[in-house]
This record gives sequence, C-alpha cells and structure tokens, in this order.
Amino acid sequence: MTVWLKKNNPQLLRVRAEAWKRSVKPWDKVIMIFLITGFVALFTLPGLDAVRYRWSDMPLPLQTIGFVGILVSNGLMFWAMKANPYSSATVEVQRERGHRVITTGPYQYVRHPMYVGGILMAVSTPLALGSPVAFIPAVLLTAVVVVRTFLEDKTLHEELEGYSAYAEEVEYKLFPGVW
Repeated sequence: MTVWLKKNNPQLLRVRAEAWKRSVKPWDKVIMIFLITGFVALFTLPGLDAVRYRWSDMPLPLQTIGFVGILVSNGLMFWAMKANPYSSATVEVQRERGHRVITTGPYQYVRHPMYVGGILMAVSTPLALGSPVAFIPAVLLTAVVVVRTFLEDKTLHEELEGYSAYAEEVEYKLFPGVW
C-alpha cells in the first residue's frame, strides 16, 4: 500500500503519516491511543502464547483461515484507500484538499470499508499466529473500531457536504444487513 501511495497519491501518504499531528477531535486522540495499544497487544501476545510459553495451540486449518483473512483484510483496505484519496488515519474533513463523499469501490457497499478491513485483520491475526489468547485484544479492538465508526459517521453527517444523502443510499456503516 505504501509503495502504491508513494507513486499514486503521495499527498495521502503524508496525511496518513501525520495522523497524530492532524488529529483534531479530542475523542479521536483517545481512540487512537486505544487502537495503538490494542494492536501492540494483538501482535505481542501471540509471541508469548504460541511461541515462548505455548499456553495454547491452534489447528493448522484455523491458522490457514487466519492467513486468508489477513490477505482479504489487506486487499479490502487497499481497495478502500485506492477509491478514497481522503482516507486519513484520523477523523477529519479535509476541506483544504477538496474533500468530497466517495461512492465508488467498496464505499458503494458500506460507509466505512477501511474499518471492516481492520476488524477482519484483528480477528484473523489470532488465528493466523496460533494464539487464542490474542482474541482478547482482537475483541477489544473491534469494540473500539465500532465506537470510532459511530463517532466518525456522526462527524461526517455534521461536517461533510453530501454525506447525509450518501448515508441514505448506502445504509450500512460496517456490515451489510447488520449495521
């Protein structure tokens, strides 16, 4: 993704790299702290669980499903990033960049496809790395992403012109038929 962004959208790469500086919503900084902490735990626990102390075991077919889930999640996030040149790592409306509603790519199915990819990655990682213990941070990360989705959606309704009409067309925030 980084190589593609560097070649095709270096401005978005810069915006994503400056996430902490750009975060303007106080609640978003708190959520980012939870996300960073959760992802550190998500990738640290499997090393302790499946490698160092061998607290648990994961059958190979489930690990394979996990690796497929990680590939699918990365593909979805890349597709969303290609479709949305405003996909900042923070919740913000980028007026200086002419921010507008994106309705193509995965955005024609759900309003927050990057978060779908992130959730899929979070729940696939414990499987792929053979660590049921890592489902603890995966579940917590999923909850944080759901809260962020709610708050971001509310912000976009209030601040991004045309978003309310788009939300009427694309009913679901994350999971078609669910929410």
